[in-house]
Amino acid sequence: MRSRSACTWWLVAIWFIFLIPIGTALSSNSTFFNPVIPGFHPDPSCIFVPEWDSTFLCASSSFNAFPGIPLHASKDLQNWKLIGHALNRKDQLPSLVETNRSTSGIWAPTLRFHDETFWLVTTLVDDDKPADDASRWDNIIFKSKNPYEAFSWSNAIHFEFVGYDTEPFWDKDGKTYINGAHAWKIGPWLQQAEANLDTGEVGEWRTIWNGTGGMAPEGPHIYLKDGLYYLLAAEGDGSVFVCGTGVDHMVTIARSEKVGGPYESNPANPILTNANTTSYFQTVGHADLFRDDSGNWWGVALSTRSGPEWVHFPMGRETVLTAVTWREGEWPQMTPIQGKMSGWSMPPANLDIEGPGPWVTTGEVATDMVEFEAGSALPAHFTHWRYPVKSSYTVSPPERSNSLRLIPSKLNLTAHNGNYAGPGGQTFVGRRQQDTLFTYGVTVDFSPTLEEEEAGVSVFLTQNHHLDLGLVLLPANGTTRALPGYNSTTVDNSEKLELHLRFRGESYVPIPDEMTAPVPEEWVGLPIRLEVKAANVTHYSFSVGPAHAASQMKTLVYASNDALSWGFTGAFVGVYCTSNGGVGSTPAYISDWTYIPQGQFRD
Repeated sequence: MRSRSACTWWLVAIWFIFLIPIGTALSSNSTFFNPVIPGFHPDPSCIFVPEWDSTFLCASSSFNAFPGIPLHASKDLQNWKLIGHALNRKDQLPSLVETNRSTSGIWAPTLRFHDETFWLVTTLVDDDKPADDASRWDNIIFKSKNPYEAFSWSNAIHFEFVGYDTEPFWDKDGKTYINGAHAWKIGPWLQQAEANLDTGEVGEWRTIWNGTGGMAPEGPHIYLKDGLYYLLAAEGDGSVFVCGTGVDHMVTIARSEKVGGPYESNPANPILTNANTTSYFQTVGHADLFRDDSGNWWGVALSTRSGPEWVHFPMGRETVLTAVTWREGEWPQMTPIQGKMSGWSMPPANLDIEGPGPWVTTGEVATDMVEFEAGSALPAHFTHWRYPVKSSYTVSPPERSNSLRLIPSKLNLTAHNGNYAGPGGQTFVGRRQQDTLFTYGVTVDFSPTLEEEEAGVSVFLTQNHHLDLGLVLLPANGTTRALPGYNSTTVDNSEKLELHLRFRGESYVPIPDEMTAPVPEEWVGLPIRLEVKAANVTHYSFSVGPAHAASQMKTLVYASNDALSWGFTGAFVGVYCTSNGGVGSTPAYISDWTYIPQGQFRD
């Protein structure tokens, strides 16, 4: 009996011996979900700054959006907060107003911390100019002593380079370099030059690596580890329109004993890609690497949630996170990107972060309700297309408290050929779509007096990709259909002006035909609720009703989101006001702004 008990005791002891390391290993891992920063946040560059209360900070591209270069902070890699924008004043970079084409603007910032200073190096690109035109590439440096303070970010310091995706690097001998991607249509070269970041003075540019043969090697980042220089890059493109966004996108790496090369390619390249997979997360690439407080390595990259079909991805390129194994003297290994991830143990949840913007999260706490109270400003996450005309936006004006007054721009959302707007700009303000499923709505109080005066809501990607539902003054004979539930058989062929609802859009792919319907007589003169809903992964619905009676909301049209699945950016939902080229100046009053997240698709 004692012998059997002893045997049982030893079996239990052996079981515990094997269980403890397994349990320890499991408890040391963490589970997290991608994207960690959803919506239009491509080309992420992230750092860990122990000197700033052990905070992670990330910057991302903004193209023509303003404020530009959003900055997010986290202390636990799970909860991210918008703390501001590096580009937050027109005088920092006046030339953003003159960019032409929807793919122009701020490309691929690199954020670094050195000598108690935050450095952000990026490129303002005018994508309408030839690749060999040096004026196409305006490479710039911003610096700040405090990333939480908007006015701490300097005006742009300019430097010369015929290329983009520039980054700073400080070597162990005290020399400073800038690395960048040469205009790939001329030559697929990753190049380097010594630089003075305070003045923008650069030395001779020399090629340090050509990549592995994939199209458009870009996004270079150099890391000094274990006495070797590792050069991370993005390559590959499956798009006939633009680089850096195709399903063949990948992350490659090379290393050298010297910062200037020669660089030896990793035989196991690419080290991260979802090309040729059925994953919902596609176009994975343009990565950056950083360590946490425990010495563990992490990586961020861009990705689109589209599946290999690459048709429906209105949120564009988002920021995803992955764990990285990087043993001494070896090549880094990056965990493939999925919706549900496992990685190193993350720091405990910590929401002690300042900054004016919202947290990136889901559920009820992420509901975005703005009442435009007196004395308040537009929220930090509200965004314009290029620089706004400030006088066109007034929060809680004297004549209409708790509303946002919009003064119409002469140009509508398409403006000049879908590419250019000029200094007069467009009256539009929105927020990023950050959820697969959502409901967005506003109340519009608008009494136009001149033909083609219009105000409404838009799902806006770029000037040449947007879907709009507006209230507009049109001749009665311009009606194309009746509002659902108001099937009047009377046809008014007169030219008298009446308030209409109008759906129309702009895209490189087919969209529903333009539709106009007269506003029901009993609604005229009352505030009207306009609503956009993403009820599934492929379509938006556009609805309207009197603001005082939600039960009377009518859905006018469904539109596929493939119309907004294109290019470099991601969709915004917001409001606009325009005279459509006329002389109208009737303001629109926006109230009860609501964005309700209703679900994320990750697989």
